[in-house]
Amino acid sequence: MKKACVWAAMVLIVSAAGTVWSAESLRIANEGAYPPFNSITADGKLVGFDVEIAKALCEKMGVEPEFVIQDWNGIITGLLAKKYECIISSMSITDERKKRVAFTDPYYQVPARFVTLKGSGVEISREGLEGKRIGVQRATTYANYLEGEFKGIVEIVYYDTIDDHNMDLANGRLDAVLGQAYLMGKWMEKPEAEDFVIVGDPVTDPKYIGYGAGIAVRKEDEALRKRLDQALDEIIADGTHKRIADKYFDFDLLDYSQ
Repeated sequence: MKKACVWAAMVLIVSAAGTVWSAESLRIANEGAYPPFNSITADGKLVGFDVEIAKALCEKMGVEPEFVIQDWNGIITGLLAKKYECIISSMSITDERKKRVAFTDPYYQVPARFVTLKGSGVEISREGLEGKRIGVQRATTYANYLEGEFKGIVEIVYYDTIDDHNMDLANGRLDAVLGQAYLMGKWMEKPEAEDFVIVGDPVTDPKYIGYGAGIAVRKEDEALRKRLDQALDEIIADGTHKRIADKYFDFDLLDYSQ
């Protein structure tokens, strides 16, 4: 009974902050196009690490998750338009994004890497990349990095998904791509990518790459952000986060030094 009263008070606090969510459900935006973090199965089911983390957080909070599939390019715009209450979709915490939304603590961190054809001679430097065509997913921290460090030096080619830029790389239409290290590594395990290699050092500059992946909420929804942080602490402490992560990855997602 006491727990129910505490939660009822929390609902009143969050409602006073101007949100539309209730104690029964929480609308969560997810791209559904970033496996294994999130993707949509052939029968239309949303699955992946982000999805399971979202469900675990909602269980701790005592609410039902209600997922909203949203293209990445408009995912923050949708949040600000109140189409949903939060974004749990591998969104990196960056200073630029914090101007528009608020973030929870990070729930994982993975660096970015360049991938090119074996023997291509591509070197990751301003001189080594001059005039090269580099693929990247649009509206990402990786795109920000290329724009900030190599604009005017390389030809940046933007794609809606990493699958799209990987396909063009495999077909010889790009000199290299920049993407999340884990995802690029998994792609290179496929037969069609056996002739490609990672080059250069991991890209970890927080100015571009951010401070890990966090949950985005509207700035006025401070009570919701705090409750999500509390739930995140709980699933890390009781081993739920590790259990979910171990289903998808063979390294520690919470080791931000890697």
